Amino acid sequence: MSTGELLLFRKFEGEKVFDNITWVIGNLDSPSREDERGEHILQDMYYDAVSGLLEIAETHGFEGNLWHTYLTYILVNHENIFSTSCEITGRVQGSIVEFAKKDFEIFMQLFEYDFAGLEDELELDHVMEKLTNYKNISRNSRMFNRRIRDRICSLALLLENSKNVDEFMDHMVEFYREFGVGRLGLHKAFRVEHGENDEVCIVPVKNIAHVHLDDLVGYESAKKKLIENTEAFVNGKRANNCLLYGDAGTGKSSSIKGILNQYYDRGLRIIELYKHQFRDLNDVIAQIKNRNYKFIIYMDDLSFEDFEVEYKYLKAVIEGGLEKKPDNVLIYATSNRRHLIREKFSDKEERRDDLHSSDTVQEKMSLVNRFGVQIFFCAPDKKEFQNIVKTLAERNAVTMPEEELLLEANRWELSHGGLSGRTAQQFIDYLLGKA
Repeated sequence: MSTGELLLFRKFEGEKVFDNITWVIGNLDSPSREDERGEHILQDMYYDAVSGLLEIAETHGFEGNLWHTYLTYILVNHENIFSTSCEITGRVQGSIVEFAKKDFEIFMQLFEYDFAGLEDELELDHVMEKLTNYKNISRNSRMFNRRIRDRICSLALLLENSKNVDEFMDHMVEFYREFGVGRLGLHKAFRVEHGENDEVCIVPVKNIAHVHLDDLVGYESAKKKLIENTEAFVNGKRANNCLLYGDAGTGKSSSIKGILNQYYDRGLRIIELYKHQFRDLNDVIAQIKNRNYKFIIYMDDLSFEDFEVEYKYLKAVIEGGLEKKPDNVLIYATSNRRHLIREKFSDKEERRDDLHSSDTVQEKMSLVNRFGVQIFFCAPDKKEFQNIVKTLAERNAVTMPEEELLLEANRWELSHGGLSGRTAQQFIDYLLGKA
């Protein structure tokens, strides 16, 4: 067995544990195991690898056979021509399958490797045996997604019990098809950051709110429009960029989160982008346009002052640039303004001196007009607000006479932002905190 013979699943960037253990295995028969200081190189590298396994187990919440779980973890995260071809669509055909099968044969050998013999050869304590049935300190890891962790642990059990390489590959292909590969496949939401060399990086958001559309009380018409547009997009049909606008605290952002949770299993992903990052839009799209997922680029609380020009980048990407926007990308934005670029009464005075005043108006309206679906979220009236309060109180098991509940809610909203769904939720949280 030589991991140097891997063709597709190679160069696991940053995976020091894999590099150390496979190097130790490959150099076990080396005539010299000591450096110039007389220290045991293989022993040090092996213990470093075991220490790394323990650290990964705690940060990711892994249990069971840590070596098997770790191998599974790097397999499901490795993006190559085979794994990315299998995501969503499933098994592929062609010569690439034979190369993948050869790699999986090597990984099966790594799964079955006898570490007890290695540790005897190096005169080490049998530490790996203690990692075959590992129990985690806390399964509620804050650094890794629990849903993904459970899927990886389940896949590790399937892989270690595979009877042959064909069964091993079937399990991997099915995982790629159902859950995807790498950070874009395994995670729901992402943000954009700049790396060490100022390159644009799409980074997973590992702790997101599990909001569902049903959690948003009311706004049935608005939610229906949002669902219809997203449903068409996920199904590969024509869909529009979408602007959710209206009063603060009415559930615009929560609706976007609900859409993500509702359609994640059907290949929907969301990338959050801030106004100052609009120059990175083309780089972001270049990284996702050839993947088998549907991406919503999400811009929260979108608005521009009249002196800000970042909206011109957004206009060019949505419509107007030479390169066509990929079919797997839509832009969803929320705003408290329908007219995203601020207009003042003084603008009207300036237009008297503007020879082409209509051009000025069109310039400021051209961005919002690029959103084919515009959904209005208005603040609830008194009756609707009280209905939201009663519904939320029931969901959270708040026990209080209805008359007293509504009286307290009315007092709360007068001093906490007025009538809105957000105010109602804050009031319920206040009651739960008191209880």
